[in-house]
Amino acid sequence: MASITIRKLPENTKRRLRIRAARNGRSMEQEARELLKAALARTEAQSENLGEVIHRRFAALGGADLKIPPRGPIRDPGIH
Repeated sequence: MASITIRKLPENTKRRLRIRAARNGRSMEQEARELLKAALARTEAQSENLGEVIHRRFAALGGADLKIPPRGPIRDPGIH
């Protein structure tokens, strides 16, 4: 198995990791492994289409019917 060293870890983060590890009956090292494994598994599962994710999130609210105005010609940026 590989090993890593995490430098410049904020003291508050280390303290929270220590508390979380104690609460779960693990060492800080084991807790860090579990957190990394869970975060990476979640990231891989979330590789969905962003538009579909947004649609699902707001579908329960009934959605929205937006009136999109017709597009006109693009203005010349040189005209003020």
